[in-house]
Amino acid sequence: MRRLLRLVLVCSGLGMGLASVAPRAGADGSPWAWGYNAHGQLGDGTKSAPTTPVRVAGSAALAGIATGSSHSLAVGSDGTAWAWGNNIHYQLGDGTGVESLTPVQVPGLTGVVGVAAGYLHSVALRSDGTVWAWGINLYGQVGDGTTADAPTPVQVIGLSDITAVACGGWHSLALKSDGTVWAWGYNGTSQLGDGSQADRLTPVQVHALEGATAIAGGVAHSLALKGDGSVWGWGANSWGQLGDGTAEGRSEPVPVLGLTTATSIAAGGYHSLARSSGGGSSVGAGTPRGSSATEPIRSERFRLRSSACPEL
Repeated sequence: MRRLLRLVLVCSGLGMGLASVAPRAGADGSPWAWGYNAHGQLGDGTKSAPTTPVRVAGSAALAGIATGSSHSLAVGSDGTAWAWGNNIHYQLGDGTGVESLTPVQVPGLTGVVGVAAGYLHSVALRSDGTVWAWGINLYGQVGDGTTADAPTPVQVIGLSDITAVACGGWHSLALKSDGTVWAWGYNGTSQLGDGSQADRLTPVQVHALEGATAIAGGVAHSLALKGDGSVWGWGANSWGQLGDGTAEGRSEPVPVLGLTTATSIAAGGYHSLARSSGGGSSVGAGTPRGSSATEPIRSERFRLRSSACPEL
């Protein structure tokens, strides 16, 4: 059995996982992947579904990774962006619409410091604080003011001084250096947090939220971590993924109950996770063990040394 040691970054898509690892001391930190591979989203040059990790072809050390429903993204150590897998809606950003079984460079992007992937769209953050997006744009999730798919990267309108990006299934999020959060795209369950259910073709500010330090997006809900250690959520809540003690959707941010020392957050499709500062334990809300939890529950079986899918 292959063992992956010195794990640096981990992300999971629907049915697959992607990791950037150093498998032994002195290794290069290249990415490895495993799971569902019908569109080549594992990047090993095949469509086979391995039961153990395989190395992504032609890759070297990375500064970031992200996974969509059937495509994958990576940031090279030189600030380039790379993509592979399904490309039916141009989510690879190379302008072809043809899937790729190995990484292809996203054209026209330099100085990339972070990437995020939705179901069928992709977002990149550049070192100058601008945000760029490409792929399906049915609900305005690319943020260029239109609903036309973007085969190659386009700049998201009206954003500057951005420090982190995230994607939900059909929406996008950005964190500004002033601690405000901005959102655009599909808003049918109020996942944009602007008090409405109207889709937005360009970014709108999430209401009543300041001092944010991290963001995360689920299929139809959104999360923010504030500098005081509290976690806030908005959007869909049918499975209790907002952690507010109810199963009612929220059109504006509400605090997750009982969390005051969180240090990082992550969102699954229909559940949420936070890491606390108390010894690295983790808590979650949503759909554990086939049921649902409307308030955070603590995982006692392990302690974390690093969090999954950090916002870069």
